[in-house]
Amino acid sequence: MIQVYTGDGKGKTTAALGLALRASGAGKKVYLCQFLKGKYYCELASLKKFKNIKVEQFGTRCFIRSAPTEKDVALAKKALASAHKIIKSKKCDILILDELNVALSLRLLELKDVLKLIKVVPREIELVITGRNAPPAIIELADLVSEIKEVKHYFQKGVKARKGIEF
Repeated sequence: MIQVYTGDGKGKTTAALGLALRASGAGKKVYLCQFLKGKYYCELASLKKFKNIKVEQFGTRCFIRSAPTEKDVALAKKALASAHKIIKSKKCDILILDELNVALSLRLLELKDVLKLIKVVPREIELVITGRNAPPAIIELADLVSEIKEVKHYFQKGVKARKGIEF
């Protein structure tokens, strides 16, 4: 099955992490591949406590605020290669490609390469893709799509990201 969490609201990665915790509790192996993320987030400390959840980050320590660099592209391609390797090894039951949609919207990856990856995922691996701006082609292939819509957000009142809540 393929699950997609997309939309402009807060909670896409959090939903995927919730699934990872549930799967871990059921004894399943989870591989969380984070595109565009290379700095410390508090969930990393929590996830280290679960021996059957593996996390790898493929991003720089800062957000991409202007045109992506060659390093950003290289890291995204490395993440995609890592996902291919995990799929071939069948060493996980749940494969989470966190922020993959954003990597696509920033043109760090080619959609055709991602679609090739999706099509080789065996049925026994649950694939979860997160990030805003999910391309229609990915939505079409998905079995479940949840669009998380922002109705109201405290950032609009000037509240900055808070440790343990946003990171």
